[in-house]
Amino acid sequence: MSELRQDLTSGDWVLLAPGRAARPKFLDKKKPARTPTPKSTCPFEDLRKSGNWPPILALPNEKRWEIVVLPNKYPAIERGQVCSVPFRQGIYHARTAVGTHNLIVTRDHTKHFVDLSKAEAVKLFEVFQALHGIAAKDKCAAYVSSFYNYGPDAGASVWHPHYQMLTLPIIPPHNVRSLRGASEYFKKFGRCVRCDIINVERKKKTRVIFENTHAIVLAPYASKRPFEVTVLPKKHWASFRETSPATVRDIALALQSTMQRMKKYINDPDLNFFIHDTPLDHKEYRYHHWHIEVIPRTSFEAGFEYSTRIDVNVVDPDTAAAILRGKKA
Repeated sequence: MSELRQDLTSGDWVLLAPGRAARPKFLDKKKPARTPTPKSTCPFEDLRKSGNWPPILALPNEKRWEIVVLPNKYPAIERGQVCSVPFRQGIYHARTAVGTHNLIVTRDHTKHFVDLSKAEAVKLFEVFQALHGIAAKDKCAAYVSSFYNYGPDAGASVWHPHYQMLTLPIIPPHNVRSLRGASEYFKKFGRCVRCDIINVERKKKTRVIFENTHAIVLAPYASKRPFEVTVLPKKHWASFRETSPATVRDIALALQSTMQRMKKYINDPDLNFFIHDTPLDHKEYRYHHWHIEVIPRTSFEAGFEYSTRIDVNVVDPDTAAAILRGKKA
């Protein structure tokens, strides 16, 4: 039977309708192999030739870089002479879109996050954490959005592996709702809502996909999309920027393990992952528990979703977790 489930933090409703798909069709659909684009046309192979030089940061150095941070040549938001300024246009509210839009590019043309060595995956997340720390010093920024688009259906327009980071002058509505829900739960119960979720799910076990010493991977109870996954620190860390090195390492490895499972068990879907960190305003967010959300692009919104903003998920999260643990569907 279908169920309406409510997300414990955001308050969003999800229509869980597993009866609409006894077995998700995309699990059996033959998918063409991912084919890299030629290096000769890649904008990240020769950074000088493509006009992407000099970088903001190059590790370990500019001559033999393995990771570079570049300003996006086609930014969605740009640095201005002053911080974002609110203004009105009649009855409408607006503000200037002032911020930064950078790319984090790894060296190998064919090694996406799922294919990196463990050391490379950890190093990448150490760079992410350092950049979040730098963003926190930007007086014009209210929030940093860090994400990865894997595959064309997830918005990747360039084959070469790269990650994006935008600093925004506002806190996005999705994050506002989540923070508000976590705050209300903390006021009511005196506990972190995601710590409680971790405790409940570890006892139940059916929606736990993977664990290591410091990280856990869950299929959320109110998953909005088939095979949606959340990667969390087991210990309560409010901010990604302040998280211990050991935890950052285990988060990176847990995320990579999850993506490897998706590649193996659910037909290597295009996907997005993003870091849900605290805002940059230096207020107290002890009720927040930072995490990473992974959204495989296995379904698409239609009339019902657009008209109601209620997502329809045809895969029970218990089933999704079992499949990602290696159990046959």
